[in-house]
Amino acid sequence: MKLIFRYLKEYKRETIIAPSFKLFEALLDLFIPIIVMSMINTGISEKNGTHIAVMGVLMVILGAMGLASSIIAQFYAAKAAVGISARMREDLFTHINKLSYTELDTIGTATLINRINVDINQVQTGINMTLRLLLRSPFIVLGAIICAMVVDFKAGLCAFLLVPLLGIAIYFIMKKTIPMYKDVQGKLDIVTTASRENLVGVRVVRAFCRQKEEKEEFTQKANTLYKALMKVGALAATINPFALIVINIGVAGVLIIGGNEVGSGAMQAGAVVALVNYFSQIIIELVKLADLVIIITRSLACADRLQEVFDEVPSVKQEHQFMVATVPGAPKIEFKDVSFTYKNAAKPSLENVSIKIYHGETIGVIGSTGSGKSTFGQLIPRFYDATEGTVLVDGRDVKEYSFGQLRNKIGVVPQKAVLFKGTIRDNMKWGMAAASDNEIFAALEVAQARDFVEKKPGKLDFLVEQGGRNFSGGQRQRLTIARALLKKPEILILDDSSSALDYATDAKLREALEYKTQGATTIIIAQRIASVRHADRIIVFEEGKVAGIGNHDDLLKTCDVYREICATQLGKEA
Repeated sequence: MKLIFRYLKEYKRETIIAPSFKLFEALLDLFIPIIVMSMINTGISEKNGTHIAVMGVLMVILGAMGLASSIIAQFYAAKAAVGISARMREDLFTHINKLSYTELDTIGTATLINRINVDINQVQTGINMTLRLLLRSPFIVLGAIICAMVVDFKAGLCAFLLVPLLGIAIYFIMKKTIPMYKDVQGKLDIVTTASRENLVGVRVVRAFCRQKEEKEEFTQKANTLYKALMKVGALAATINPFALIVINIGVAGVLIIGGNEVGSGAMQAGAVVALVNYFSQIIIELVKLADLVIIITRSLACADRLQEVFDEVPSVKQEHQFMVATVPGAPKIEFKDVSFTYKNAAKPSLENVSIKIYHGETIGVIGSTGSGKSTFGQLIPRFYDATEGTVLVDGRDVKEYSFGQLRNKIGVVPQKAVLFKGTIRDNMKWGMAAASDNEIFAALEVAQARDFVEKKPGKLDFLVEQGGRNFSGGQRQRLTIARALLKKPEILILDDSSSALDYATDAKLREALEYKTQGATTIIIAQRIASVRHADRIIVFEEGKVAGIGNHDDLLKTCDVYREICATQLGKEA
């Protein structure tokens, strides 16, 4: 609720104008039954055609004024709702981008997509309907009761007694449904996650003939969501029929009381018609109010989910904005007794790692799956912060740098090659926005990507589809390497970025990197011995610890883990 009020403050004018014009429209609606009563009692009963005509014109004028008021109210309500949702979505997107990998891993991609789209849309609908109906409906209900009591006190008292009964029922239903709607949105996250996994991994699903099993699993999750929706929907749906029953009892009471009084001459026929009209207004507005309660309930549940994301505090924070001076003569990268444990993990991924990497060195990093290789690379640009110990770049703790200064020094090619929808040129300019075509082609040449890019229609203007799905795995990897090289980084981290390349292309890439990136400190994280054997030094990881450091020949003599990897990949004789 606080989240919504925070954004409503930015739209004070709209939040005042929209309900105000709706209240004015409601006031005009309350005059209509009185005019109808006057037409019947004075115009029809006394056969006064002039009075009927005047009252008819007055009804048309009031109707036109009501229509104009409604249009103005709808416009400003929509303006506030759309504006708030746009700001909320922008702020949420900005906040998500401030979160570290730890928070993103914990919350999950599917959940964040749901919250930034589905939940915010629901909040938008809630704000729109609230500004239009939250004051109007109760005002008409209260006004209709007062007007009914003015026309006939007994009949009006009947409505006055019935409405609180309905209000109490709505309150208890709303109290019950808010947590249920929150649970429904959580189950929607589960279904979205399952959908996303199947769409992303469709080739794997088909390769293992798992369509039937995946369909059954998805159906089970969808049915769980369906049952939750049906349960909360059934409870929320009781509001409308209950409202109709209560108010129709009131209408029946009015007709009985009014019929008796008309028969005795204590009441005119026009008054009975006016009373029925007022009760009809009460019915319509209470039904609207009941629907509004359902919408608000769901919106509040969605707002709570959005607040949960906003409440996530980034575990990796930028301490300073200013530039930090480097320490002359210091190692380019240094790990001092660094340990790191992922959130909710049973044991550390890195443990007591102490390493110095010097300017211009090419460092190979190898080890078995889960040994901590990628974690080692991700601590350098502060994608995660070390749990214990210190990571230094150019002699300064990485926490002393601003994100911009630190990451501008580093070019990272992640394990999963990620390309964005747009042209090849657009994707390359992520590395350097002002890069010329010649510079882009030079980077592509080093990454062994120039040949296939030049064969594409339009070359650099060739359109990359979402996720780069119109390129092979090896092509995507080479394009991401070129993008990192275009940045001309001081530190280049290649995180298993040549796994999809054949040995010949991998060899050409390593040769080109050695020649073109002289002066840069290069860290090659790989599974293949061939990718790291020519590095100046190789760091061998085993279960989060450094098992050995040295060149290829030295490690063959001194490191059992490295020797095992070589024997597995190259054969014992080699």
